[in-house]
Amino acid sequence: MKTNRIIAILGLLTLGNLAHAQTRLSLKECINYGLKNNSNVKMAQYKEGVAAQQSREALSGYLPQVNATGMLDDNIKLQSTVIPAGVFGSTEDRRITLGSKYSSNISAQADQVLFDQALLTGLKANKPNIENAALNAQKVKENIIYNVANNYYQVFVTNQQIALLKDNLDKTQKILAVLQLQLDNGVIKKVDFDRTQVSLNNIKSQLTLAESNLTLAQNQLKFQMGMPMNEQIELTDNPLNKPFQVFEPGVFDPSNLTDFKTQQVNMQLQGIEKDRIRAGYLPKVSVYGRYGFQALGNNLGDSWGNWFSFGAIGLKLTIPIFDSFKRDAQYKQADLNLMTQNEQLKLNVQNYELQNHNATTQLQKARLNLSSDENNVSLAKEVYDVTSLQYKEGTVPLSDLLNAETSYKEAQSNYINSMLSYYQAQLSIEQSQGTLLSFLSELP
Repeated sequence: MKTNRIIAILGLLTLGNLAHAQTRLSLKECINYGLKNNSNVKMAQYKEGVAAQQSREALSGYLPQVNATGMLDDNIKLQSTVIPAGVFGSTEDRRITLGSKYSSNISAQADQVLFDQALLTGLKANKPNIENAALNAQKVKENIIYNVANNYYQVFVTNQQIALLKDNLDKTQKILAVLQLQLDNGVIKKVDFDRTQVSLNNIKSQLTLAESNLTLAQNQLKFQMGMPMNEQIELTDNPLNKPFQVFEPGVFDPSNLTDFKTQQVNMQLQGIEKDRIRAGYLPKVSVYGRYGFQALGNNLGDSWGNWFSFGAIGLKLTIPIFDSFKRDAQYKQADLNLMTQNEQLKLNVQNYELQNHNATTQLQKARLNLSSDENNVSLAKEVYDVTSLQYKEGTVPLSDLLNAETSYKEAQSNYINSMLSYYQAQLSIEQSQGTLLSFLSELP
């Protein structure tokens, strides 16, 4: 009994450890997880499947079409006709009824298009449609890389903020302890103690907010990865622990952008649509073959005992003559749409250049700010350490210490924000140049 109880306790402890187990992931592993599990990737794959099936659908229009038809007519009132006088020796017009009450017909017909230029032109759209779906899937992957990396950096920056706030909290608590002794001994006024207490309370509030922001950042990262919110993860590849390397953006070429390629494919499809509409003016030629059975009779049961067959083959020529300018209007619409897309592409290229220029400017600014803020943190720390020592020696007032502490915290906060801005600017450069997939492949 005692042994079973020990085994049960160990089992519960093991389950508890498993429940709190964390999945360790680097930036590259987070992105790869997102590329596998994000629902947008799956939807893009479905769209690629749709494009493939649309190609099959377009091809089927030029392949044989076979249809079967079955009919059963109950002629509740047969059609009548009049035989003029003099026919068959009759001296007056005679009215007779033709046909049988029941008529059954079963037939099958096969049709094969021999020439339809509109269908042939439409088949040219198969390859661009598949390419368009593949480009859409690539764009989805690029968005996931950008969003996952951006949120990954946000988690580490928020963690760094929390670490700095905890360090500041520890320093302020130590100062407050010294002030408490001085207040008890009547060395300082209560207002000096209260100022530091207010500063301590502010740091606690900032720490609570930062911890809440960390949870939000982690949840946003899981969302971009397509990971369940209850999954516990530990990020291992801390970019803040690595030396900052100078990132030199490559030469901007809009043709490398997925959006640019997509627009070119759409223009190609629009050109094919123009050709397809124009091809509608040409004649269409097809052949057909029909074979079936028919049964007639005034009684349903008796009619089905008397079947006879029939069949036919034929050639069909369709020549468009006049459609009230419907096709002409369609062609002009397609032409205007193509010109609109061409102008839109020119406008978008200018926008791509603007985004790349802005991203380059932001990167340069972030690089300068990062260097300046890093030096400022070191300087502010020296001032704070010296002022703290001087305060303990009684050579400077409390206000100087509080000012030095505030300057130090501001310098730390600015440095953290500069780190995040630098990483975001680097990601923006990769995005504006269409190199996010290369960015992923180069990650360790």
